[in-house]
Amino acid sequence: MAVANIFKALGDPVRLEIVARLSDGSTYTIGRLSEDLGVSRQGARKQIQALVTADVIELHPAGRETHVSLNAASLQEARRFITQLEKQWDQRLLALKQLVEE
Repeated sequence: MAVANIFKALGDPVRLEIVARLSDGSTYTIGRLSEDLGVSRQGARKQIQALVTADVIELHPAGRETHVSLNAASLQEARRFITQLEKQWDQRLLALKQLVEE
């Protein structure tokens, strides 16, 4: 399930920070994106690769640099999943409320 891979990728604080930095629609170079993450450049590269594998971010080679951007479509898929769960829970809570009020 692709959604499970997205949530798994977002389960790491460093990867979540990377996604937060990209969430405004900006594109960063790997070097700039890796700054102040609290991990080595190699560690940041590993976290970035995990997000690429989960299709959360995309890499765009540009000469000697690689630019990183958010794959918003992938996150929309995760959002749809959460929305579906939310609706199911709302229905269950409404049914419970009606049962209790009877």
